[in-house]
Amino acid sequence: MNRLSPVLLYGRMIKFSHSIFALPFALSGAALAAATHGIRPVQVAWIVVAMVAARSAAMGFNRLVDRRIDADNPRTAQRELPSGAVSVLAVTLFVILSAVALVGAAWQLNRLCLLLSPVALAVVFVYSYTKRFTWASHLVLGLALALAPLGAWIAVTGRFDLPP
Repeated sequence: MNRLSPVLLYGRMIKFSHSIFALPFALSGAALAAATHGIRPVQVAWIVVAMVAARSAAMGFNRLVDRRIDADNPRTAQRELPSGAVSVLAVTLFVILSAVALVGAAWQLNRLCLLLSPVALAVVFVYSYTKRFTWASHLVLGLALALAPLGAWIAVTGRFDLPP
């Protein structure tokens, strides 16, 4: 096994390539805020870290929650957790580290981002359970996705308000 194998394994587990396609959600909020408030490159960097960390925590958590269901489904049985390619402990640590990275990025952005970071984590984690009991789980997923531009707006402006 080469050094990149664990990176590729975890990247595949959380579908890291999809994070690239999710970035426009966050960056659109940052761009709107920057039009009236300005933006520094370091803010953009921390917004990207926060978005990728939140999505990584969410995907890792979803894989943990769904591991038994995935094991019974022929389409998902070869995913990293059900197949044994990664352990429950390793994925749990990955989720914790990703959540800490989100909180750390939020701390670097501003106080309001830091205070709201547990709310963002709660929303993305709750989605994994809503699939089991409600037809509205995609509304929760939509809410989680909608938090990205709002979070980026708050990251740039430091306020929860409407654009002018």
